[in-house]
Amino acid sequence: MEEAMNLNVLKPSVNNMAVRVFVRAADLEFTEEDVYGKTRTPEFLQKNPAHMTPMLETKELPKGGMWESCAIMQYLCNKHEITTLYSKTAEQRAMVDSAMFYLIGTLYPLVARATYPALGFPQYPGEVGASDADASAKEAAQKAAIAAVAEPLEVFHKFFMDGKSFIGGAAPSIADIRLAATLEFLAVVDYPLPSWATTYMAAIEKSLGKAYSEPAADVRGYIAYVKSQKK
Repeated sequence: MEEAMNLNVLKPSVNNMAVRVFVRAADLEFTEEDVYGKTRTPEFLQKNPAHMTPMLETKELPKGGMWESCAIMQYLCNKHEITTLYSKTAEQRAMVDSAMFYLIGTLYPLVARATYPALGFPQYPGEVGASDADASAKEAAQKAAIAAVAEPLEVFHKFFMDGKSFIGGAAPSIADIRLAATLEFLAVVDYPLPSWATTYMAAIEKSLGKAYSEPAADVRGYIAYVKSQKK
């Protein structure tokens, strides 16, 4: 009998949304706990000194838990042999992995710089937005990040998708789940997504159904709330 899985999440986060979509799309059994306001408690830090979410807890893991959305999805696909979202072949998996690592190393930092100030999320250490720089410098940094998003987006379109409907081919992969979730945040700065990206996100939501739309509703609801406060 397999151990129960518990997913610790912050519902407004697209990092968390990716795994929340994945476990639903993969039809896995899990419990979900909203840990808003709890990630710096001694109890949480004992389990997760990085105080990051999403965090997957299961006694089957060497340390009882793990974080990082892409790693969680890879682990669960490997464990449960979920080839519909993570292909069997090493070469196809390599492309999915490459897309995810490119996202978290290149695209997501730009999305974070562009959107976190508007979302009210804390900036990463070393970012202009988290420094003592004046407001004009922070605004310039945010605008530069927004402008820079276009290049990696085009890389996903031209290289990773290359005429296919999804990075995964005819059906979404875990890399597609991670990319679509990431793009959700750009709505808070009214980023003009290229038409292919709008079509792509709609296709993923149609393909995954409630598995996508229900976690997405939490992110979209938070974005709508943030934007309403600025009117």
